[in-house]
Amino acid sequence: MSEPIRLTGIFDSHAHYDDQRFDPDREEVLPRLPEWGVAYVMNAAADLASAAAGLELAKSFPHVYCAAGIHPHEASKAPADYLDRLKELLSQPKVMALGEIGLDYHYDFSPRETQLQVFEEQLILAGELNLPVIIHDREAHEDTLKLLKKYRPKGVVHCFSGSAEMAREVTALGLYVGFTGVVTFKNARKPLEALKAVPKELLLMETDCPYMAPEPFRGKRCDSSLLPYVAQVMAGELAMEPQAVVDLTAANAKTLFGIS
Repeated sequence: MSEPIRLTGIFDSHAHYDDQRFDPDREEVLPRLPEWGVAYVMNAAADLASAAAGLELAKSFPHVYCAAGIHPHEASKAPADYLDRLKELLSQPKVMALGEIGLDYHYDFSPRETQLQVFEEQLILAGELNLPVIIHDREAHEDTLKLLKKYRPKGVVHCFSGSAEMAREVTALGLYVGFTGVVTFKNARKPLEALKAVPKELLLMETDCPYMAPEPFRGKRCDSSLLPYVAQVMAGELAMEPQAVVDLTAANAKTLFGIS
């Protein structure tokens, strides 16, 4: 893939800058993102500790916002009072969503019944607080959809890995769909079909960094500066200009997360 063109106003709707892979240079990377055209970042949490770390990043950098939630990998480790502690975090300025939450039947790091319980409890909390959710769904499409249809939250299914048919089911519920560097991979037929099934007003762009680096950086640490590669592929599939994709997905993210 050729060098990406310069794009501005990028909203990375899902990142993990509290991840230890950024420990060596986090204080260098985050301040420079605006220089690289990244105007907004949503930092998603995995547990209470990473939610607190994300909040500190949001306090330190004007372009960073954050979410708080318990990832399915961490569901079995959630303390008994985790909902009360999440509620406190979610009351803080710049904490704009509950996430990431959901189900992961690929790794099963937490028992499935525990994942389901913690996911459902957090969906209920999001409804009580009127906050959007950031949803993780890996090889758990049926159970994820069942709970989304039951609670009908506002939010996004991030790093979308389902089919075009599932994308249609998700967006019929009014949920946004986030796409990563996966759309640039050579074997990206399924995510590209899903991309084209999503109404443009429900489309988001994300890195999931430090994971999911786009081609030609696949396998390396990802950061938000690589999103122009994703925008170029999305633009080609959607018959849009790359900057128009950035403008569209940024406006959508701001609407979802309530950022002006």
